[in-house]
Amino acid sequence: MSYYTERHGMRAPIEKTYTISIEMYSLLFDCCARFFDNVAWQYPAECPDGNGCCGLDFGKLSVAMSFEIPELFRNQYGIIDKPQKNYSEADEYNQYALLDFIEFMYGTCKDISSRWWHSYHRHDDISFSDTKASANEFRMAVNAIFEKTGLLYNLSEYGMVERIVENSTLSKETETAVAQIKEKGIRELLNGAILSYKTPAPSARQNAVEKIWDALERLKTYYTSMDKKSSASKIVADMANGQSSYIDLFNAEFKALTDIGNKYRIRHHETDKIDINDDRYYDYFFNRCLSLIALAIQYLK
Repeated sequence: MSYYTERHGMRAPIEKTYTISIEMYSLLFDCCARFFDNVAWQYPAECPDGNGCCGLDFGKLSVAMSFEIPELFRNQYGIIDKPQKNYSEADEYNQYALLDFIEFMYGTCKDISSRWWHSYHRHDDISFSDTKASANEFRMAVNAIFEKTGLLYNLSEYGMVERIVENSTLSKETETAVAQIKEKGIRELLNGAILSYKTPAPSARQNAVEKIWDALERLKTYYTSMDKKSSASKIVADMANGQSSYIDLFNAEFKALTDIGNKYRIRHHETDKIDINDDRYYDYFFNRCLSLIALAIQYLK
């Protein structure tokens, strides 16, 4: 639904962010709460008359989350909750634990097959089916909140909250091309890099860059019947369709990326390199390297 001010360009654009404010946390937690009955099959409140589940036992859920997602925010009574707006220690809630909880909810949601009003105890007796329409409804509701609030995350159909990077080189077409690479080592390194790149936690970005640089080096050895230099030369020649100007261009880009890998601390264990001290630089390095790889793999024989 679009409102009048949106349709007529009278509303300021939503600021895009990775930071989940208290207000955003509240919206997302309340969204989860609307689907608590759908996870009650795993943490049931039991009907005293022996009719099975009559809703969610919130205490059971809270205890389970102590082990499932230990850093999920809890109120002063030790129950999972949302931080309050006047919360004086707002920096203590872990926004990534909330994303874990969203993934948990999606993976645990089952459809309610029947509700029967139990008038004596004044509750619904509930039964479940193994279908997942409610999980999909939950996913759409969460993604609507992400979009409405400007949060750059997406809950995928596979149940993973993924980071959105605007103007990124990564596309569905590139992921499809990666999946079709015949050489297992390159394919696995690139898949691992992409997975880390999409992971919301900033700490995953260094891992994404390290893996994609490893994939770049392995790509140079793709033609196993040749030595590394000859294999890399064939890849470049194929990319350039034999045109000398493009051979020079792609050779220069391969060398530039190799030099970046040698000069900056792309790999965790290297201590004699220039530190990457801004997380946004990781996105730049990742996309620059991926851009060359995404082109090169289209020409592999």
